[in-house]
Amino acid sequence: MSKIEKVLATGKTHTTISSTGNSSRGHNGNVDIQLSSPGNTKPAHVFAGTQPHPAAEQLFAGAWSACYTAAVGLVAAEMNVVLPSDFSVDIEVDLGQTGPAYFLQARLTLRVPGLTHEVATTLAHTADQICPYSKATRGNIDVALNVLTA
Repeated sequence: MSKIEKVLATGKTHTTISSTGNSSRGHNGNVDIQLSSPGNTKPAHVFAGTQPHPAAEQLFAGAWSACYTAAVGLVAAEMNVVLPSDFSVDIEVDLGQTGPAYFLQARLTLRVPGLTHEVATTLAHTADQICPYSKATRGNIDVALNVLTA
């Protein structure tokens, strides 16, 4: 896997739980796209981009954050862990270049205030193992997985 030498663009999302389901927002909040989960008729995820026409990196980060957030919820339920009401996921996807070649890289941050770091780390890594977007990128792009409990 090649390392990016120069970042050209970054798509960012911040996903939180709302009373109607998960909602995901880009870092400037200009474009909203509602995403739903399979088998659920109402929108479960709201994606907001940073530009009037979001870049592919923004869309990918939004879709990945919706999927990863759902995976965290599934893992928490299996572990009998109650997620804090202010739990969130931040995902940043970079488009970059090394020489003439283009690559992607990503950073995922799970924020679960009040949980122990050990439990939060287990949630983050187990969710990463079952999330289809995480599976698709594993071994193909550099991905950093971070956990914050404060």
